[in-house]
Amino acid sequence: MRVSERGPILVVLGLIVIWLVFQSLDDNFLSPRNLSNLSVDIVGTGLVAVGIVFVLLIGEIDLSVGSVSGLAGAVFAVLNVNLGMPEWLAVIVAVVTGTAVGAFHGVFFARLGVPAFVVTLAGLLVWNGLTLYLLGASGTINIDEDGLVAKLTSEYFGAHAVAYGLAALGTAAYLLACLRYRNRNRAAGMPSRPVAEIWVRGAVLAVLAFGAAHTLNRFQGMPLALLIFLVVLVVSDYVLRRTRYGRRVYALGSGVEAARRAGIGVERVRIAMFMVSGTLAAVGGLFVASGLTSASPTTARAAGSGMLLINAIAAAVIGGTSLFGGRGSPWSVLLGVLVIQSIASGMALLGVEDSVQFMITGGVLLAAVAADSLSRRAETLRGPPRTG
Repeated sequence: MRVSERGPILVVLGLIVIWLVFQSLDDNFLSPRNLSNLSVDIVGTGLVAVGIVFVLLIGEIDLSVGSVSGLAGAVFAVLNVNLGMPEWLAVIVAVVTGTAVGAFHGVFFARLGVPAFVVTLAGLLVWNGLTLYLLGASGTINIDEDGLVAKLTSEYFGAHAVAYGLAALGTAAYLLACLRYRNRNRAAGMPSRPVAEIWVRGAVLAVLAFGAAHTLNRFQGMPLALLIFLVVLVVSDYVLRRTRYGRRVYALGSGVEAARRAGIGVERVRIAMFMVSGTLAAVGGLFVASGLTSASPTTARAAGSGMLLINAIAAAVIGGTSLFGGRGSPWSVLLGVLVIQSIASGMALLGVEDSVQFMITGGVLLAAVAADSLSRRAETLRGPPRTG
């Protein structure tokens, strides 16, 4: 609470505690099979949460992502199963549907001045109703278990070299990026991390990456779903941290009027963030439908359910993204969604009722938001740092 930025250390410690508790209650929790399944289960919610991060960074909220994900699954199922459209084309139409919905929300918010909370809350109801209408009386459409979408969560790279190679590539890329960033800062006369610290960070990352690769290889190898999720995280983080457009997003989240006076197109950025949120919600919805091999908003795990929305927001906030804008990163989602899904996985192994899981998830979310609020308050009371 005494520092302006809450690092991931508390979330990591909390995750370790969760894993140790569930492992002590059930020896199967940390088994390669369960951890591999966990790495696949986090993807659908994680992708939706990454979209939420883009909206939270500008200080807004998108309550429609659960319904949009369900709508994307329903659009795909209707086009592919009922109308016979090729899977690849149905996937494109489903994702574009999410983008269009996000643009619709963004225009109402940015151009017409309707609060984002109201716009997306209305969208939650409208798109959920449209989903139910598309799915018809049965409320469920089963998709091809051997099709393109089903393989998103069932396909694995069995060769051990794939997981180990990705671990090595990720570690090397991290070290090179940190060293390059340090050299640029030193050339500009700005503070930079010591080389020793960079190598220590790289060593820790290597241990975690190769440990994860070893665990995955003990089951069926690297899941395709996890690989896609990691690629989305890398691209999203690069856009936000290393591009001019990303700096505009953070600037807008830190202060709308200041961003406008700096020449940033506030309306365009706001609309774009809701489009990103809608797009990733649609992609996440396809992954959820893949895991269930059906489009159905009626079950607790399904896209379109209220739990998907809550879990996505919780994953973003627990990972460290601020509800007040201007602080957070896509990588925070990885830690947050691991916490949320680990609780769900542990509860499932123990046969605990969903009601208890809901209460625990709500308590963790409340604690994360309270920590964010207290951190902001402490930062405000301290005031700006002294100079000279």
